[in-house]
Amino acid sequence: MKNTLTLWRFPNLRIIAIRLFMVAMIVGVAAPSPAQALNVGDTLKLGPITLMDGKVLTPEDLAGKHIVLQIWASWCPYCHRQNQNLMQLARDTKGSNLVVVGLSIDKDPKAAAQYVQKHGLNFPVAMMTPELDRAIGKRKGIPELYVLDPKGKVLQKDTGEMIDLDVFELDRFGK
Repeated sequence: MKNTLTLWRFPNLRIIAIRLFMVAMIVGVAAPSPAQALNVGDTLKLGPITLMDGKVLTPEDLAGKHIVLQIWASWCPYCHRQNQNLMQLARDTKGSNLVVVGLSIDKDPKAAAQYVQKHGLNFPVAMMTPELDRAIGKRKGIPELYVLDPKGKVLQKDTGEMIDLDVFELDRFGK
């Protein structure tokens, strides 16, 4: 290690490095904090969402409705079981003030589309977009489920597979 160059062996470089670090700390670029995850009480405003079938789900389509927003992936077995329960919830609440929407985080949109077709998901499904990803923030796991009130306020957040009865009880938001 005697040939290794370090800042500490060169006082002038050390001073420059410390000054750069201090300036970076002041302007907030030295240690960026991770995106904060969306939590209960926060608001998520959904703009137009392009669904996998090419249709667009507009804010007007969702106006006055509670939204069950699930983040999932085609390769996730827990997401699969929860999707089956969400399909039942969508059937049970059809025509109510509750809408189930899925956001796939699959890297390959074809894999997500094949999953949707194979399993016959009966609720709107879209791919995660960079804008939604930033707005929702860092995930701790999948599936991740949010219940939004008609104004976009997060009323409930669940990470990991919910048991079927907990999913079916979400119908209370459609009444």
